[in-house]
Amino acid sequence: MASPPPSTTPSVTPPSVTSLRVVDGGQTVLPQNLEAEAALLGALMIDNRLVEDVVTRLKPEHFADALHGRIYAQLLNLSAKGMAATPVTLKPLFDADPAMAELGGPAYLAGLTQNGAALLAARDFARQIYDLALLRELIRVGREMVTEASDTSREIAPIEQIEAAEMALYKVAEAGEVQGAVKSFRDAALEAVQMADRAKRSGGHLSGYTTGLVGLNEKMGGLHKSDLVILAGRPAMGKTSLATNIAFSCAKRFADDRERGIEPGKSSGAPVAFFSLEMSADQLATRILAEQSQVNSEALRMGKISDEEFTRLARAASDLSSLPLVIDDTPGLSIAALRTRARRLKRQHGIGLVVVDYLQLLTGSKSGGTDNRVQEISEITRGLKTLAKELQVPVLALSQLSRAVENREDKRPQLADLRESGTIEQDSDIVLFVYREEYYHGLKQPDPEDGDKHAKWREKAEKIFGLAEVIVAKQRHGATGTVPLTFIKQYTKFADRAEGDYGGQPW
Repeated sequence: MASPPPSTTPSVTPPSVTSLRVVDGGQTVLPQNLEAEAALLGALMIDNRLVEDVVTRLKPEHFADALHGRIYAQLLNLSAKGMAATPVTLKPLFDADPAMAELGGPAYLAGLTQNGAALLAARDFARQIYDLALLRELIRVGREMVTEASDTSREIAPIEQIEAAEMALYKVAEAGEVQGAVKSFRDAALEAVQMADRAKRSGGHLSGYTTGLVGLNEKMGGLHKSDLVILAGRPAMGKTSLATNIAFSCAKRFADDRERGIEPGKSSGAPVAFFSLEMSADQLATRILAEQSQVNSEALRMGKISDEEFTRLARAASDLSSLPLVIDDTPGLSIAALRTRARRLKRQHGIGLVVVDYLQLLTGSKSGGTDNRVQEISEITRGLKTLAKELQVPVLALSQLSRAVENREDKRPQLADLRESGTIEQDSDIVLFVYREEYYHGLKQPDPEDGDKHAKWREKAEKIFGLAEVIVAKQRHGATGTVPLTFIKQYTKFADRAEGDYGGQPW
């Protein structure tokens, strides 16, 4: 129930706050300040221009008194229509409001405007109302945590409860993050100059975090903070291999720069969080170790390696033991759970790059999301882009392509091939396609007894052996185009391709 209008005695000191306490009858009174709410509403009706100062932070639901929240909502509604919001224009909107009737009807609105001195403290009142709303929400979340933890009548899943509690707490925190969205031109210009300085010191091609590939760095300038980068391709093209190579290179560069005494903020590398929804952590580690020790990855999985190769493998494992690369191989993650875990890793390990393998294995927030997969994918891509901006890190997300690629003569991927939702293209800052003609050419092998055809096929196979391409199909910050690479299959490694370079011998 709303309190009576504030006193007409001029005062700009925020009214006292009602703290959490138990009153007669055992009823709990949550933190609130009804006098501040009334004073703010009065100030807004006296000077509608104040709405612009509070509307980005304060919402109707932040008011402890429901009637005050409805009055504020109608104030915003009239203001948005360009109409004056006064007791007179608000009166028809509350003629039938029972809570208003209990306080004397629309005359209550006029009473709110009696304290003109409240104009001087309107912003302070708004901030206090908002802060108290956050406290009430924290209390609600805390009560739910206690209730959930105390309920042993169903399956006990403490880790899931902890993650749910973290998500709830972050939702409370996110409610106030709009203030961080405003940045002066001076601050923005300083960041731009620092980025240009990093690019200059790197030799003129790397302003973000390194991908480990010179050609890709030159085309993109590296991986930039707050960017969502989609790395897509059909199965067997090497998406996971390329993502693993990039993640390793970024983490290794950070570790090397740290040893050289370079400050973390000036490094071209960063700690990496790799969310692998398809492969296990040990499988990813095997790929990295095979690449670094130059041991055939297939032979390594099957145990067919020599003592000398095993020694190289063990040495590589020892050298990379402190690599700032963390792997989360939890299957079936939701986008909300992934964001929660990424925030936690940002706090604990200071991660600067998030890799997700792969997009379509994430789930949306609704359990029935598969009924509308397009909407679910849209929620996931928006969540990943929000995560990139929130943590100020690049997010590299792998994505499958539709089978439409297989039905064309030219198998090179196009933006239209992005699977299930156009929002993948819309929400991303960069879209990369991995393409290996060698793979498709291998499927066209003619009968060896057809000498001419087989000879021509073999000639082309030798020419394209090991050739890979990364197609930059979309880039907000620069031009599109193709970056030629070499794919060394036995080590699951991508490397820059020199003129006339071959990935090895096909036979």
